[in-house]
Amino acid sequence: MYQRDFMQQAIDQAKMNLTTNEGGPFGCVIVKDGREIAAAHNRVLAGHDATAHGEVEAIRAAGAQLGTHDLSGCELYTSAMPCPMCLSAIIWANIQVVYYGNSAQDAAAIGFRDAAIYDFIDHGLQGDTLTLSQHDRELTLPTFEAYAAQSKQLY
Repeated sequence: MYQRDFMQQAIDQAKMNLTTNEGGPFGCVIVKDGREIAAAHNRVLAGHDATAHGEVEAIRAAGAQLGTHDLSGCELYTSAMPCPMCLSAIIWANIQVVYYGNSAQDAAAIGFRDAAIYDFIDHGLQGDTLTLSQHDRELTLPTFEAYAAQSKQLY
């Protein structure tokens, strides 16, 4: 159930970058059972890491805090609609509830290019954004087959 206080904490995380310049104005809080597990903000510029978005940083911190990669039962509050990378990370982490503030259009209005990634996905992974081509599957498939034969539990 949505709680405004957690969104305010995500906003406070985003505001940090107005003075620290560690990255864009994006913040995130992860909550489980009504209490904050992790809070983070975008640190792309600080770490020279294109993946250091607020949501990814918060997922990393929550996983460390809980001692698991499976964040089932957690809720994520973020100051803006997650980009496609962050949406993927959220899904991989098994977070099923996300509350966001600003829209993707709001992010585009201040210069962020999430829309180009959504367009690339919408057009079947075709376009000028990226050249994506498959090669040597017969060489890479045996490792997947060996992994499957080990019957490891993922979640």
